[in-house]
Amino acid sequence: MSDSMAIYIHVPFCRRKCKYCSFISFDSRTNDIPGYIDLLKKELELRSVDCNIDTVYFGGGTPSLLTAEQLNGILSVIGKKYRMADNAEITIEANPGTVDFKYLADIKTAGINRLSIGIQSFNDDELTMLGRIHTRKEAVNAIEDAREAGVDNLNIDLIYGLPGQSIDDWKENLLTAIGFNPGHLSLYALTLEPEESLFKEIESGKLPDISAGTAASQYELAEELLQKHGYVHYEISNWAQPGRECRHNLVYWQGSEYLGIGVAAHSYIGKRRSSNTEDLDKYINALSHNVLPPQDVDEIIIPELEIAESIILGLRLYSGISIKDFEKRFGIDIMKRFGRQIEELINFDLIENDKTVIRLTPRGRLLGNEVFWRFLPDKV
Repeated sequence: MSDSMAIYIHVPFCRRKCKYCSFISFDSRTNDIPGYIDLLKKELELRSVDCNIDTVYFGGGTPSLLTAEQLNGILSVIGKKYRMADNAEITIEANPGTVDFKYLADIKTAGINRLSIGIQSFNDDELTMLGRIHTRKEAVNAIEDAREAGVDNLNIDLIYGLPGQSIDDWKENLLTAIGFNPGHLSLYALTLEPEESLFKEIESGKLPDISAGTAASQYELAEELLQKHGYVHYEISNWAQPGRECRHNLVYWQGSEYLGIGVAAHSYIGKRRSSNTEDLDKYINALSHNVLPPQDVDEIIIPELEIAESIILGLRLYSGISIKDFEKRFGIDIMKRFGRQIEELINFDLIENDKTVIRLTPRGRLLGNEVFWRFLPDKV
């Protein structure tokens, strides 16, 4: 185990499940929140390790359903049972419609220093289609309240590639977001699973199909506009003003260690990957008896898979993979081990190699999955 680690805390409660959401969340069990908070604290205590905590991330679900007092209580346990770094980045995801100025000021006082607002769209028709609980006005109010509350490290989430969404619709969303001068923007292409209600609406013909070509053009527009406004494209789906990169997510992309707390939360420690049960009742029952929750995943990462994952995650970063650093970490010349794959991908204009770094090309960032699978071991 390394000397430093990140902590992810999953809050699996929502006021209403969005039509596109595949995350583990429950929209009919908000009464369980107080008890769940107590169990999060217990799990933190049971998993306590002697290391520095550089980042804490409250994800969901809708973590902004937690009160400032509840958040402070969780952070207090981390401060007592671990070593919280003085400059730790502490992020909470928030949905418009669940926050106001007082709440945002209170959670800042409680220790939250980075806010990620799930806007998804500034278009009321698109918000309705997605099943979001908020309106454009509430989205704008949430951002303005955050600024008034003194939140200076702000991320805005947006989704592109929506059914029927034009290039101009997307451009308006982008320009609206840029107008608030957030330090960070996360832009995600809409992806759907068959069990999600939005998928079923498209399948039934109630909504038009998703256009891959339009989504690609929207992504390219984002690259152009955000570069023009001073944002650095540092990861496939993430842009930041210099110095505002999300430190917590960089832990994942750089293959560092993290501890997951809560239902369905994933951990990666000492080359071992695990994830808590997705069953809320099983989670509650185990920790109510002072026992760690059952694991849905518990595996040792074999060297071949560790190498493959480091390549896949490294290529997600705009900076790419340093050939020298890769050899230092694994004792492997990446050009010798994966020369055939790299040559093929260069010929397809999906990656580029300047002899020191391997990175995705603009086309490769659009077709990342076409790159990534080529580095997976045959037996995975």
